[in-house]
Amino acid sequence: MLQLFPSGCHNTHTHWPMRQTAVCHSTCVICEPARRMNFKNVREYLAWLYYQYLLITGIYVLEPWEKSIFNSVFFSAIAMVIYTSYVFVPIHVRLALEFFSGIFGGQNESTVALMN
Repeated sequence: MLQLFPSGCHNTHTHWPMRQTAVCHSTCVICEPARRMNFKNVREYLAWLYYQYLLITGIYVLEPWEKSIFNSVFFSAIAMVIYTSYVFVPIHVRLALEFFSGIFGGQNESTVALMN
């Protein structure tokens, strides 16, 4: 049985309409939904995300074989972009830092060698 204003739980928060900080119980109406994040809710949320993906990309009008081809090409392209970013972005960032440090007065290697 759910209690509206119980006391004795882990979470401290304000119960409306009391407008005061109370500690809630494991059967509190406010805390119970947060504890009940079960597999069904996760599955429904993932189904909702997939439905949003279908609507945004417009592939809900395609036949199943067309959807699979589109998804294969789309996710392959995303994987290639992620891989390319992982491999090449650090190199370009290093080169850009070297370039801008030379422009804005950074010491070049010969000066550093002379100081040591």
